[in-house]
This record gives sequence, C-alpha cells and structure tokens, in this order.
Amino acid sequence: MADEAKAKGNAAFSSGDYEAAVRHFTEAISLSPDNHVLYSNRSAAHASLHNYADALADAKKTVELKPDWSKGYSRLGAAHLGLQDYIEAVNSYKKGLDIDPNNEALKSGLADAKAAASASFRSRSPPADNPFGSAFAGPEMWAKLTADPTTRSYLDQDDFRNMMKDIQRNPNNLNLYLKDQRVMQALGVLLNVKFKGPTGGDDVEMQDEDAPKGPETSKEETRKPESEPEPEPMELTEEEKEAKERKEKALKEKEAGNAAYKKKEFEKAIEHYSSALELDDEDISYLTNRAAVYLEMGKYEECIKDCDKAVERGRELRSDFKMIARALTRKGTALVKMAKCSKDYEPAIETFQKALTEHRNPDTLKKLNEAEKAKKELEQQEIFDPKIADEEREKGNEFFKQQKYPEAIQHYTESLRRNPKDPRTYSNRAACYTKLGAMPEGLKDADKCIELDPTFSKGYTRKGAIQFFMKEYDKALETYQEGLKHDPQNQELLDGVRRCVQQINKAGRGELSPEELKERQAKGMQDPEIQNILSDPVMRQVLVDFQENPKAAQDHMKNPQVMNKIQKLINAGIVQMR
Repeated sequence: MADEAKAKGNAAFSSGDYEAAVRHFTEAISLSPDNHVLYSNRSAAHASLHNYADALADAKKTVELKPDWSKGYSRLGAAHLGLQDYIEAVNSYKKGLDIDPNNEALKSGLADAKAAASASFRSRSPPADNPFGSAFAGPEMWAKLTADPTTRSYLDQDDFRNMMKDIQRNPNNLNLYLKDQRVMQALGVLLNVKFKGPTGGDDVEMQDEDAPKGPETSKEETRKPESEPEPEPMELTEEEKEAKERKEKALKEKEAGNAAYKKKEFEKAIEHYSSALELDDEDISYLTNRAAVYLEMGKYEECIKDCDKAVERGRELRSDFKMIARALTRKGTALVKMAKCSKDYEPAIETFQKALTEHRNPDTLKKLNEAEKAKKELEQQEIFDPKIADEEREKGNEFFKQQKYPEAIQHYTESLRRNPKDPRTYSNRAACYTKLGAMPEGLKDADKCIELDPTFSKGYTRKGAIQFFMKEYDKALETYQEGLKHDPQNQELLDGVRRCVQQINKAGRGELSPEELKERQAKGMQDPEIQNILSDPVMRQVLVDFQENPKAAQDHMKNPQVMNKIQKLINAGIVQMR
C-alpha cells in the first residue's frame, strides 16, 4: 500500500501537482514511517510549494533515518537555501559531498548556496553614518569617475577633486556639496544611477550659488555671496598623477581595442586590451572584452581563463554584479561551444545559473534554456535504443499482468527513455496510471499516444475510459467517435460509445439522482467550454426563450450550432428537458 501511495505521489509530482504529491507521500509515510525516501520526496514537494519550513523538517528526518544517504543532505541544503539560511545550506551540501564527492546535484547546490551567500553579503549596506559612504570608498571611486566621460572631465578641475577627497575622508561631508551639480553627477555614476541636469540633457550645468535658497531670503543675504571663501586648490601627489595617467592610457587602449574588434581585427584588439590590463588591473571590462575576442576567434580555453580571472578579480574589487554576470555568461557560452556530449553541457548550465544569481539578464536566461534543451536532446540521442526499449516494455507488461502497477510504470518509463516515439508504451503506461487512479497522468499519456499515431485505436480507448471514469461523458463520447473514424469495427470503441450514450440519456431524461445531478453540474461548471456557453449573451437569450417563448424556441432548434450547445448543457446536467 505504501508503494502504491508513493507511486501516486511521484506521478503527481511529475505532473506539477505538488499539493497532491504531499498528500500521497503523507499517506505513504503513515503506512511506512521509517522509509527515508518518502520523507525525502515529501521534502522536495514542500520545497516546490515554497513551504521551506516543512521541507526542512522532512529533510532533517531523512538525514536522521539515513545519515549516510547523500540525497538527504541535498534536500537539507535546498530547504536551508529556500529559507535564506545560506551558511547552513553550504554546510549541508558539504556534508553530502563528504559522502558522495562526485554528486553533481550536491556540487551544483553548493555553488548556488555560495553564490547566494555572496550576493546577500554584497547587498548589505555598510555600517556607516552616511548611506552612500561605501560609494566613495577605496581607489575604485577614482576608477569609476575616470571611466565615465562626463565625470572624467571634472577630474581636471582642482576644486572638484578636493571636494571628492574631502567626501572620501568623511562621507558625512557629502551634504556640504550636494548643491554642486558635479557632485550629484559623480554620485549618480558611483551608484549606477543617472541624474539629469536642469536642462534635461546628459551634460550637467552648475547651479547658480547666488540663487536664493528659500522664499523669505532677504536682500541683505543675497548681497553676500562671498561670505564663504572658496577652498584652496590642492596639488596631486606624483603617485596620484601617475595613477591618473595610467588609467587614462588604459581607457585609450580599450577604445582602440573596441574599434579593432568592430573591424574584426581580433589580434590587434587583443593587443590593445592586454596593454590596458597592464596599465590598469582594476577594471575587469578589459578582461571580459578580451574574452569576447577569444570567443569570436574560437579560442575557447583562453576565453574561459579570462572570464575566470574577471570573476575572481571582480569579487576582490567588489565590482558591479552585472560585470561579474557578464563574465560568467561569456564563460558559459564558451563551454557550450566546446560541448560534444550531454555531459559537457552540465558545467555550462551551472555557469549560466551562477550568472543569473548575480544578475537576471534575459539573454543569459535564454542561453540557459537553450543549453538545457540541447543537453536533453543529446541525452535522448545517446540513450536511444529500440531493442532495450522493447525489453523494458515487455518487463512492464509482465508486472502489469501481476497487478504490480508501480513497478510496471518504472519499466514503461525506462522504455520511453530509450524510445520516446513508441505509442504502445504510452498506451500501456496510461493503463497503469488509470489502475492507480492517477487520471491526469493517464490522460496525458493517452493524448501523447494519439499524437504519435492517430490511427492507433488503443490510444482512443485509453483516453475514452479515463474520461468516462472522470464522468466527462460527452468528452469520452467524442473520443470514442474519433477512434471509430480510424477503426469502425473496434468493439471496445463501440462499447464505449454505448456506455456514454446511456449516461448522457439519463441526464436528458432526468433520471439522475439528486447527488448525481449535483456532482455532474459542479463538474460541468468547471468546464471552460460550458462556462463560455453560459457567458454568451445569445445563448442566455436562447435559454430564456426555451422557458418563456415556445415559438422562438422552435426556431432555435432549427439551428444545429445552437442545438449542439444545448446538448452540451444537457450532458453536463445544467439543462434538463421535460
């Protein structure tokens, strides 16, 4: 019994019905409370519903029952990750890897947990009095100001440099200079926010310092603009001058590299980017640009090395997360180019996933989806074997005869992995799901069977039987009739039509019990087609005419489309004829 409930839970989970999966696994646990696999499966279902606290409780029970089973730690790590307890998530994945060092799921989970922890750390505000204090910290402030065309020109102005140095020494002094539009522009560059000047353009104009600051400013106050003397300009040290010159030269090399890249002069571009790196190693864009050139040249190993350096150096410098995501995406693209088998796609997929934890870029997401699709297609090609598929199908048939439906499903599923184009296997698995009461899964397999071979009558009998069991008699009738178009003498299909007609006529003659009528009406009201009919203003008037205007009702009965809709309402128990 526990195996049967487990099979239902697995089927529900596979179909995305996680709430049903939780119910079935809970039933299985009540029958077999010491089965660690059941707790593991229910933990996964809870996690899929974002019920991470429940997922954590089940994961802990899994590890308690089976401490040497690596998957338990994978569940534990996933639950902690969902609860944003990144340290515990990392520890859980590491414990699992101690048991199974080659487990790819644990490796991937550990990487995700570390990336999430890193992103969480970077997102925390620094403990400073001024919320913008971190923006002015360290040498990267000057690098960012130099990199921006607008603020680069301000660096030639002594008073601007002095203001920035003063703010860097004490971030609280920022408030003293906010009236200067150059400082506002610099703040925007450092925070990756674009401030526009009073003209609305990209170039920011200086505000008039003599302008009155409030509605009640006196004439005497406006006549004293010189009350605060301008600060004395400070000379740059030799070291600062040299650093500034090197950064300017590096930017020129980068611009030359970009121009060469656009002309497809890749060797020249690499030379320029390499020179820029020698001059300034605090801007990882030189590395990511050179990696892009290597990618174009097909030098994928070199591209990957540059991307790894960019990520490592970017974390040291606490560079913009978008730049790190770009490096990871570029690395993933190179790995995809190098992939020759399905296994080769795994590091590329992992890299794209890491990039998305840094910055959810649509292009990266698209590349991830493409890589996952390519991996799946290659896997299918690699395991395709019709002979083994037939053997697995026969094993499934034997278990089906013994009424061991969960075991039969396992073999049918393996058969489909080996040959996903065999309609017979889908038909057989649909029969198993029907026996287990997993109707949605059975219906899905029956539909796939018909899709693969529209002339295969078994597909129609399976689908019709499931619909009949679900009391969708009009749909079952349509399925059986569609099957008879391909096999007019098929007795199963003919019997199915007869049973459906009997049930439909019971509703038409008003022979249903109150409970049956209520159940059929409730099911009918959930049908989108019935909802559309009832919401149609024309059909609502037709129904009114049937009750109040017999002559109009007779005219409506001559319209086959109207009568078809009326028949559907009768079949659903919504309308009864007396």
